[in-house]
Amino acid sequence: MELKKLEHSLTVCKVASERDYDLSREFYFIGRTDEEFSLVCRTEDTPANTLEREDGWRGFRIQGVLDFSLIGILSKISGILAENGIGIFAVSTYNTDYVLMKAEQFDAGMKALEAAGYKIV
Repeated sequence: MELKKLEHSLTVCKVASERDYDLSREFYFIGRTDEEFSLVCRTEDTPANTLEREDGWRGFRIQGVLDFSLIGILSKISGILAENGIGIFAVSTYNTDYVLMKAEQFDAGMKALEAAGYKIV
């Protein structure tokens, strides 16, 4: 399985509403529940008026389109990273999954995944 590194730094934050973010930006994830409005975006695109924010994330995506019948993909990846003391923040799209790690743990995480047989591109 191939994992593609994302080249940009990411921020995870909370905003008051979707009006607080420029939806024309190229890369972002939005999560809205009855309790919060969360946003993952490139650090340089983070809105100035965030309610809370956590900078310093890096990430990768699992290459290709993942069929919904596939089981355990994130579990295996997160298990390998957990065994190496690396926490994650995962985001899923219709096509695939994205896994974020704190920037200072990113290289170690990618090496652990590569040692486990994942191809890093």
